[in-house]
Amino acid sequence: MSKPCEAPIGSAPASDQIILALDVNGANEARSIVKEIAGRIGAFKIGLQLFTAAGPSFVREMTSAGHKVFLDLKFHDIPNTVASAAVEAARMGVWMFNVHAMGGSNMMRRTVEEVNEACAREKLARPLIIAVTVLTSVGDDDLAEVGFETTAGDSAVRLATIAAASGLDGVVASPLEAAAIRSTVANKDFVIVTPGIRRASATKDDQRRVNTFRQALANGSTYTVIGRPILSAADRIAAINDICSE
Repeated sequence: MSKPCEAPIGSAPASDQIILALDVNGANEARSIVKEIAGRIGAFKIGLQLFTAAGPSFVREMTSAGHKVFLDLKFHDIPNTVASAAVEAARMGVWMFNVHAMGGSNMMRRTVEEVNEACAREKLARPLIIAVTVLTSVGDDDLAEVGFETTAGDSAVRLATIAAASGLDGVVASPLEAAAIRSTVANKDFVIVTPGIRRASATKDDQRRVNTFRQALANGSTYTVIGRPILSAADRIAAINDICSE
């Protein structure tokens, strides 16, 4: 069976830019989805829900099986705690993990330094380290409520700039900010991961700053995180094809 969203020879299929969010209740359900979808998208995201249910052992199970894992735990604490947690993430063999940019530049720089040192010392594959900017469920009014004087878009670009200056490999930001981040950060290899991807005709659920897969890539997104539009579909393979071809 052919891989969905096939591209011309010499270029990667669009589906490689999809990270499937395994936002499910436990390891058994996740295993079933991985078996169904593996090889048809670029990577799998393990976030707070599944990590809390299944723990580090499931992350290691996934990475040992050769799956690319984006560990989405949004580490946000004092620099020492985040850096130590980040080293453990690297030891689990994840492809990418994130911290929260609002933890500040000291936290981000310390994390990069300690992960680099641990990976060199222990001969580990060094994961991509990215920073969450502003959650796609958060709008301007939410930021104003907690004292921000800038819009969600401006805040995301500023945090992305700080993350880049701190040595991180990229950020998580809404597809609405991808173009501004791409034009602001000088590093052309800076990774922009965008959640909040919806079909043009779909509801937003609890997301507020959303866009389509096509527009996210056009705006400069490197990868897109997609959960419910695929997970809740009666035919998940068809849903992946539809998202790519829309």
